[in-house]
Amino acid sequence: MFLKDGLARGEYLKLVCDQNGLKGAYPFDNEIEPGLSKKDAAARINEMNKEMILNSDALLVNLNLFRGAEPDSGTVFEFAMAYALGKPVWVYFDDGEATSLREIIPHDEQGFDEKGFMVEDFEHPRNLMLACNWTGKSRTAEEAARDLAQYLKDEEKRQVANLLEIRALRGGL
Repeated sequence: MFLKDGLARGEYLKLVCDQNGLKGAYPFDNEIEPGLSKKDAAARINEMNKEMILNSDALLVNLNLFRGAEPDSGTVFEFAMAYALGKPVWVYFDDGEATSLREIIPHDEQGFDEKGFMVEDFEHPRNLMLACNWTGKSRTAEEAARDLAQYLKDEEKRQVANLLEIRALRGGL
């Protein structure tokens, strides 16, 4: 969204979702009333983005590094909100085959970065609070849309099978 071509990127991502049977939503889909102060506009954007998450079935999240060694903090908030609401969160990032933050973030022999902070080594390419809670991950947005769509189809089949099993146990079939 913060790219120079953010609007075009959003339209492209929604097209990728559509091609995979998903309905994509992008923050730029929201319209801000003209004339708001910057703080009021920020509050309105915040509310509309949270509403989008509340109305979604799942989230497809870009966890590429943003302005440093971590993903965008607003995106991380959205990830956490969706997770707290029990929604599947599928992530993508293009770090290649990195399996640990230590492969991404420069550190000394003891594992500390240039500012003296420990770079965690739990064999996850992102902070453990993200990595231990995402539903799945892919390398690109295109792969992620495909993989999330397949996950949702498989999950729907599991739910139907569970419902049929419950009915059978109750003697309903």
